[in-house]
Amino acid sequence: MTEANPKIAISAKGLRKVYRGNNKAPAKEALKGVDLSIPTGSIFGLLGPNGAGKSTFINILAGLVTKTEGEVLVWGFNIDRNARQARASLGVVPQEINMDVFFTPKEALDIQAGLYGVPKSRRRTMEILKALRLDDKADAYVRQLSGGMKRRLLVAKAMVHSPPILILDEPTAGVDIELRKQLWDYVLELHARGVTIVLTTHYLEEAQELCDEIAIIHEGDVVACEPTEKLIASLDSKTLMVTPIEALDAAPDLGAFTAELKTDGRLSIPYQPSKAQVAEILERLSAAGVAVKDLSTVESDLEDVFLELTYRRAG
Repeated sequence: MTEANPKIAISAKGLRKVYRGNNKAPAKEALKGVDLSIPTGSIFGLLGPNGAGKSTFINILAGLVTKTEGEVLVWGFNIDRNARQARASLGVVPQEINMDVFFTPKEALDIQAGLYGVPKSRRRTMEILKALRLDDKADAYVRQLSGGMKRRLLVAKAMVHSPPILILDEPTAGVDIELRKQLWDYVLELHARGVTIVLTTHYLEEAQELCDEIAIIHEGDVVACEPTEKLIASLDSKTLMVTPIEALDAAPDLGAFTAELKTDGRLSIPYQPSKAQVAEILERLSAAGVAVKDLSTVESDLEDVFLELTYRRAG
C-alpha cells in the first residue's frame, strides 16, 4: 500500500533511458541517471531545450516509454510493480493534439472516463466541460473546434478520473493570450484544490510566474533543480542602467567594466555582485567624466538562468 497523500508526488532515482541505434543512427542516451523529486501540491516546472529529455521523462511516467534503468514512484506507486495505480494517479496533457475528430467533446470525455473505470454515476463530464468553457460545444464534433478549444479538451480528458497529478506538456503552445489565461485560471483552480501540477513550457515568463520550483534538463541531465526565486538569484549577474546628465556620443572606457550606450541615451553596465559593488562602477563613471542623473538595477530573470545553464554552457 502507498500513502493516501505522499509528500513526494513523483520521485525518480537513477533514471536512464537509452534508445537503441541502428544502421542509420547510433544509440542515444536520452536520460543519464536523472534524480528528481517533485513535491506534492506544487506547481513544478520542467524546462530544457528541444531534445533535452523532457518528453522522454514524461512518457516514462505515463507508461508510454520503457525505462532502461532506475526507479520511479508516482504518488508512491512503483511504475514497474504497480503500473496501473501509477498511471491512474496521472492526468497527462500531451504536446500534440491527437484525438478522434468524429466524436463530440461530451462523448470523448465519457469514453475516457470509461477507460479509467469511472462509474457513470461519478462522471463529471459537463462539470469539466463547463470549467473549461466548452459546455456550449459539448455536442459539436471535435473536428469543428478551434485549435485552442482542442487543447482545452485535452486538459478536460486528462481530468476525467480526478488524478492527484496533472502533467502539462507545452499546454499553451499556439494558444492566444485570452485562451492561455482561461486555461491557467482552470489549472490554478485545480492547484488550489490540491492537484500537483507538472509543467513543461517554452514560455519562460510563464514558468517564472507560475512555478514554485523549477528543474532544468540539458542533454539528459538535470543541471538545476531549486525553488524558482533561489534559481534566479543563483545567477551572479546584474545590470546597472545609468542615465547621464549630459548626452554621450559614445560609451566611456570604464576599465574592468564594459559599458554599452543604448539608443535612449542610457548606459548599460553588466556586473557580478559577488565581485563588484555599484559604488565602484560609479567611481569609474566619475573618473571618466560622466555625471549621473539617474540609475537603476536590472535583476536576472529565468531566461538568463536558462541560457546560462543550457546554450551558453554547451558553447
